[in-house]
Amino acid sequence: MSETHLRDLDWYGEQLGAASYTGVTFTDVDLSECTSAGATFEGCTFHNCRFNSSTHVASAFVACDFRRSSFFDATFDGCKLTGSVFAECVMRPMVVRGGQWRGVTLRGAKLTGLDLAGLDLRDSDLSMADLTGSSLRGAELGHAVVRETNLTDVDLRGADLDAVDLSAATLRRTQVDLSGAVLLAELGGAIVDTSV
Repeated sequence: MSETHLRDLDWYGEQLGAASYTGVTFTDVDLSECTSAGATFEGCTFHNCRFNSSTHVASAFVACDFRRSSFFDATFDGCKLTGSVFAECVMRPMVVRGGQWRGVTLRGAKLTGLDLAGLDLRDSDLSMADLTGSSLRGAELGHAVVRETNLTDVDLRGADLDAVDLSAATLRRTQVDLSGAVLLAELGGAIVDTSV
């Protein structure tokens, strides 16, 4: 894609297929109900864009900057969003089926009630995000930042919590498995003997 700035475009219902965009700025672009399959957006900026009811399968949004954009009822199936930043975006409801969101910044995002099971969120910044009632079952959360993150009623069973400081998060009725319970106990200063 040779153009570097696309503004005020109506791509409603467009079939993007496996299109490729690098370093493109999208401003006020309507991508509602569009579909992509294997598309690549690298280092792109999306300002005031609408992805409502759009569907993306095995597409990549790598190191992208999303500002004041809406993903209402959007679907990301096996997508790669490594290193992307979301700020002041509408993120729910949304369907996420697997994929790699490693190093994603979702600081302060409202992510309540989302099914993020099995998602790769390693090294991500989830600080001050609200994940109330969401599922992170089996998700990879190694080294994720959860400072002041609301994890009320969140399912963390089977999640990889390597180097995650849960002591800085809000935990109310949070579901954990045995390894998660051991981690919480150790964060509280307990010495856990698993040999008995």
